[in-house]
Amino acid sequence: MEVNLTPLLPAAEVALAALVVLIADLFLRDDEKGLLAVVSVAGLAIAAALAGSLWDSQEAAFGDTMLGDNFSLFFTLLLIAAAALAVFSSAHYLSETNMPPGEYHALILFSTAGMILMASANDLILFFLGLETMSIAVYILTGLRREQPQSSEAAMKYFMVGAFATGFLLYGIALIYGATGATHLARIGYWIIQSAGKPDWLFTAGALFLVIGLAFKVAAVPFHFWAPDVYEGAPTSVTAFMAVAVKAAAFAGWARIVVHQLAPLSPQWDWLFWLLAIMTMTLGNLLAIAQSSVKRMLAYSSVAHAGYLLIAIVAGNEFGGGALLFYLLAYSAMSFGAFAVLLALKNGRGDNEEYRHFAGLGFSRPFLAMSMAVFMLSLAGFPPLGGFTGKFYLFRAAVLAGYTDLAIIGVLNSLLSLAYYLRVIVMMYMDEGGVEAKTAARAPYLYAAVAVSLVATFYLGILPGDALELSRRAFASLR
Repeated sequence: MEVNLTPLLPAAEVALAALVVLIADLFLRDDEKGLLAVVSVAGLAIAAALAGSLWDSQEAAFGDTMLGDNFSLFFTLLLIAAAALAVFSSAHYLSETNMPPGEYHALILFSTAGMILMASANDLILFFLGLETMSIAVYILTGLRREQPQSSEAAMKYFMVGAFATGFLLYGIALIYGATGATHLARIGYWIIQSAGKPDWLFTAGALFLVIGLAFKVAAVPFHFWAPDVYEGAPTSVTAFMAVAVKAAAFAGWARIVVHQLAPLSPQWDWLFWLLAIMTMTLGNLLAIAQSSVKRMLAYSSVAHAGYLLIAIVAGNEFGGGALLFYLLAYSAMSFGAFAVLLALKNGRGDNEEYRHFAGLGFSRPFLAMSMAVFMLSLAGFPPLGGFTGKFYLFRAAVLAGYTDLAIIGVLNSLLSLAYYLRVIVMMYMDEGGVEAKTAARAPYLYAAVAVSLVATFYLGILPGDALELSRRAFASLR
């Protein structure tokens, strides 16, 4: 029987690039290790070209357990873009922190390959394999600054909590298999329809464990407690990659499994996701206000934005799907840009991550300060930026689905977030005495990453039509 491997091509290309990086690392001198970034970006570019060429092809492989639909290709392109930005922005950071570039770039690529498998998986076992490929690589990346005790502590904490979450996820898969006799998502969906949307306790328990495992991965309250410490202890470039790519891959699972295949159960589950969204938004924003470190603030901000994204899960298939995908695009641009500006403040051995380190940045580095101000305003939901457009469609989806109360709570949380986002802008333009940030000549690739994020944030806010249509078509391709 002929096996169609076409949907596997983007993930295989990224994994192949990782192997090439590892082998090349053995033969390059220390002063030549910068070539590894070029190899990584080239491999990602080829994978992106392969994914683009498959758009609208609706390919499937391995008995429909892996899909090359527009949904998986949308996330493949988003994850590749996040990985490329992580490689670009860390070029100077690697030399400053003495992290091994070969291991760093290879782990970024291996984790990206796992994320692509997660987005393409139409079977719970394949989804689990992609999740573990991603997770193991990110655990190691978190502890890659071996001379820093905080980095090792963050890696160990992330590993322990990740193993705990994996246990929930795997046990949930086992219970679902016990109830339905299948791990294939389409067969599980058919079983739910046959049971008239009223499955037995075994399936309900399995689905609950599955949701808990996914909630850990997106740092939804009350499963968020690991995120601030891990984000703070990890190398900043890794934190940016985790905040964007890991969250996007996990929400790809939420969308395909919960919003699409488990949609018949939404009348029974909506209250749980409603409560989860409100708790995550509110607690994330309240805790972010109390932080003195911008990096920890962005960690709690990431928790709050997971709450906004959960609004799309509550809104459901018809209204929430396209809004979820579009908001992930906007969030990826503005969040990565904010972390990239934070990278520019690193000076020698000091990470310079507190609010006071941003003082006077508007006068010493106008481009960085202007970019950071745009990212903060976009995260808060100011027009005409990508964050505003994304939140508008999220809240609109909630209203159309009959959850006006959830949309109002989301708007109030956006207003609450101003307390800590505007604080950064005030420090940059109304205070002085901060640290000296890197110049464009000293870190050109980092400035390029900031510029790309800035352009994307403006584009998604001012001209969102194409991205919205792309998001809608991607979600509509789920089957």
